Amino acid sequence: MRTTSADRHRPRRRTRTLLLTLALLGTAALAGCGDPDGTSGDKGGQGPLTVGLTYVPNIQFAPFYVAESLGYYEDAGLEVKLKHHSFSEPQFGALSAGEEDVVYAGGDEMLQARSKGVSVVDVATLYHEYPVAVMVPKDSPVKEAADLEGRTIGTPGPFGETYFGLLAVLKSAGLSESDVKVQHIGFTQQAALAGGKVDAVTGYLNNDAVQFARSGVDVRTIAPAGEDASLPLVAAGLGASEDVTSDRPQDLKALVAATLKGVQYTIDHPEKAVELSAEFVPGLEDPKKRKDALAVLEATVPLMENHDGSPGRNDPAAWERMADFMHSHDLLSEPVPAEEAFDNSFLP
Repeated sequence: MRTTSADRHRPRRRTRTLLLTLALLGTAALAGCGDPDGTSGDKGGQGPLTVGLTYVPNIQFAPFYVAESLGYYEDAGLEVKLKHHSFSEPQFGALSAGEEDVVYAGGDEMLQARSKGVSVVDVATLYHEYPVAVMVPKDSPVKEAADLEGRTIGTPGPFGETYFGLLAVLKSAGLSESDVKVQHIGFTQQAALAGGKVDAVTGYLNNDAVQFARSGVDVRTIAPAGEDASLPLVAAGLGASEDVTSDRPQDLKALVAATLKGVQYTIDHPEKAVELSAEFVPGLEDPKKRKDALAVLEATVPLMENHDGSPGRNDPAAWERMADFMHSHDLLSEPVPAEEAFDNSFLP
């Protein structure tokens, strides 16, 4: 595949990419924490950098596929291995065991893992808008967050971004879990809401909302109460082990720059990004699946866009708000100083 541009785009080298699972599934990331007693291995500035993608091959990882396909990692002098997680694999287990150098996860998930002893530091945020929302049928009497009181809300489980997002929406309206009926429904949001089993669900704007629309089910999202429509949570980014931040700072900085370049290309060229991802994601040669993938990616672009001219930057105030929120909801095993959980010095 040939691509001409000033960026010296090149085809990817398949031998440098490790795809562990061959399936095309939804975009909900598996949540969980690894063994906090493990430590990352010292690469000594040599060898490949292994990036953990916390789900099976999927269009949600397009920026990484793009960066690999177009030679951005190679141009940066790096050998990068993209390692997909299995369904049963703990989110931070491989990072703790030294089998991964960097993991792609939510900032809130990293903070929770860090409170359990995982030495992970968020070195770049890739989503500048939180991807989770509470969704209700279009004709639902629920119009605002306060109307959720007494309603049945379906969420995959008491973990991860969908759960954190639900708690944040409830808190914005002065509600808690005890004021609603939470059902743990796994990743079956579409069936549960369309079938009337729940009054609302928490889901991903760039997956569940897209699937609802494509299946003809009209839904609305419920915004947090108050003037600030944003949730006190930090979305997906690159989490590096502290061994890598201390032992391979230049390699890590190069990795961040190359990945952010992949993010920008995906924002600018979503159709081309889907085309490049087809060599990584089984099934995308099918026209319908490729069309579905493009719909997901087009819904993802607004989440990745940065409007203040500082792509990848972690907002210190946002991390402080998140740390306070998660601590107040007993989501942290131990208090974590927000300033220790992220580091903007690896940005280009």
